[in-house]
Amino acid sequence: MGQWIQLQTPAGTVATWQAGPPAAPRGGVVLIQEIFGVNPHMRAVADDFVAEGYAVLAPAFFDPVEPGVELGYDQAGFARGRQLAGELGFERALSIVAAAAARLQAHLDAFPTPHRVGTVGYCWGGTVAMLAALRLGLPSVSYYGARNAAFLDDPALVASPAAPVMFHFGEQDTSIPADAVDAHRRALPGMAVHTYPAGHAFNRDVDPSAYDKPSARLARERTLAFLDGCLQ
Repeated sequence: MGQWIQLQTPAGTVATWQAGPPAAPRGGVVLIQEIFGVNPHMRAVADDFVAEGYAVLAPAFFDPVEPGVELGYDQAGFARGRQLAGELGFERALSIVAAAAARLQAHLDAFPTPHRVGTVGYCWGGTVAMLAALRLGLPSVSYYGARNAAFLDDPALVASPAAPVMFHFGEQDTSIPADAVDAHRRALPGMAVHTYPAGHAFNRDVDPSAYDKPSARLARERTLAFLDGCLQ
């Protein structure tokens, strides 16, 4: 069971879904939304990580632009979500990630064996998660980040990643073609890049047009193993 809390960030006060936390967390996860906000699906994803033993914060990233955004998976929702993501920008998004990670780390440090904080992000959030690894030093999992490619040509960013990142892509994702996936392998040869016989947003189990259960299960297993190895 989770609750909304207020997170103070350099971008302003951001409502944040606090899932759990478990009594003895094995690490912390900043959950980074799709462009549709911290809607019931994202809150359910947060609860799933708590069930695996992680303390989770899911900031409502669009709050500095428009508070309380929860969008539908229709054309209007896509259009508004893309607009809000553009207005927020990646710099403010990363400042929110950093604030959430600091709050989680302070919580973890109170335990006898403190663990680390990482991020998991989806779609737009997948790109924010990648940047959180490369720039902020937070081990991260990036699900189908269609905006990743814009950053892979920056040698200053990819030459010395600050933390590991794992990538998940759908082989039938028309927004991320195979050559874009291969660009991740070329730019970040030390990182795990996994592909699945699925389309975009294959983890979104509330959307029958996108969800691919076998792919989502395998990606989840790999994600949990990655977090277990990086955050302990």
